[in-house]
Amino acid sequence: MLDNTHEDWKARAANLSIRGQAFIDGKFVDAASGKTFDSINPANGEVLAQVAEGDAEDINRAVAAGRRAFEDGRWSRMAPGDRKTILLKLADLIRANLEEMALLDSLDMGKLVTDAVTIDAPGSAHFFQWYAEAIDKIYDEVAPTGPGDLALVSRVPLGVVGAVTPWNFPLDMATWKGAAALAAGNSVVLKPAEQSPLSALRLAELAAEAGVPDGVFNVVSGFGVTAGKALGLHMDVDCLAFTGSTAIGKMFMQYSGQSNLKQIWPETGGKSPNLIFADCEDLDAAADMAAFGIFFNQGEVCSANSRLYVERSIKDVFVEKMIARAQAMQPGDPLDPASKMGAIVDEKQTQGIMRFVEEGKKTANLVAGGERVTVDGKGCFIAPTIFDDVSHDNPLARDEIFGPVLSVIPFDSEDEAVVMANDSIYGLAASVWTDNLSRACRVSDKLMVGTVSVNTVDALSAQTPFGGMKQSGFGRDLSLHSLEKYTALKTTWIKYKA
Repeated sequence: MLDNTHEDWKARAANLSIRGQAFIDGKFVDAASGKTFDSINPANGEVLAQVAEGDAEDINRAVAAGRRAFEDGRWSRMAPGDRKTILLKLADLIRANLEEMALLDSLDMGKLVTDAVTIDAPGSAHFFQWYAEAIDKIYDEVAPTGPGDLALVSRVPLGVVGAVTPWNFPLDMATWKGAAALAAGNSVVLKPAEQSPLSALRLAELAAEAGVPDGVFNVVSGFGVTAGKALGLHMDVDCLAFTGSTAIGKMFMQYSGQSNLKQIWPETGGKSPNLIFADCEDLDAAADMAAFGIFFNQGEVCSANSRLYVERSIKDVFVEKMIARAQAMQPGDPLDPASKMGAIVDEKQTQGIMRFVEEGKKTANLVAGGERVTVDGKGCFIAPTIFDDVSHDNPLARDEIFGPVLSVIPFDSEDEAVVMANDSIYGLAASVWTDNLSRACRVSDKLMVGTVSVNTVDALSAQTPFGGMKQSGFGRDLSLHSLEKYTALKTTWIKYKA
């Protein structure tokens, strides 16, 4: 796969067989209304597939299937070792179909196929394997009691879990929600983003092939205002996990109050700060990772390091390093292994990013990029963009742009850097670059974010929880902690003759 040329990937894409129906109760089905919508390749504007436009009726069908499966115990009461075996097989099937899964995401939302095949798709397999292995290694509790009493504290699956996932990492986000919820014994109804539903639909088919019983993993493609809202308001959904914008996360919280008080676990927006101190000895490494932190996946990352705070004494030198890296990361065809950035997900997102850029030209110093580009005369592409000397109250530094746009802000002291970094409605992630261990620990303690990466950016693994503070939400994906949101604590108290 790593040896595939541009022509190889184009040939594989041309031969790809794409299913666009919803996956409900173990089979592909048309939307109840018969409606479809176009899945469009943002790199060239071509239609990839007609996708089922699910709505409230399709959500009803999927939830009913999930409830039947949960109640009869075909998955929820399956022996832990058997659930483990099935999810391990699913991980193997993802690996066996790695190129296909990578192509579906690359074509559907514009990410580099080289990233999808080396990061996203292998990551999906890894996370399914990790949660599968955890299933039969998690123990319940026996509470301390006196003679004649036995108090058992166990974690039990909730029932039907709804999941609404974003378009920037389609397969991985479906996995982050689905793997943990399935491992805990729940049924799942997944509503992927309408911009990128294809890999989730294929994942459901692979899950069935692996042996996940009918009705346990359902995928309903459709729009947020219809299918997503219906899932949020459904009276028979016990929990809903969401990754997306803060505004939509707030709507799901409202849907919970308007319906059955289902648990809502939001992982929402971000505007992550990256603090570069003058005592960082390897500024080239810091610049490499700062560029990765904002330009990877075209900047369409909730935890993207989009605010770059640089100590004033090194700011000009560091900005020159960033400009050089931006110039070397120009976008190209996502199927070309030589490309350094792919396409923006769609025309709406592209125009939204460019509005920020055009306004930014009036208030800050544009030093790189700043223009929309095409590849072979087509597509939604934006050059990697850097604004220098951005004021802290500028929308460039306040709002989540969700694109390849970096704001550089100088600071004069550690305290000033921390205050500015924390002065945001978001609190998802942050990075700190310093070779002073005391400073690394001190600053990390003060940053109000879910993850602090020291001398790297955006660090994560299956073993550590991912999520934020403030208006970045309070849901946690990854690690054993994520199982907590898909389970309930249950006490069973037994009186016996001592």
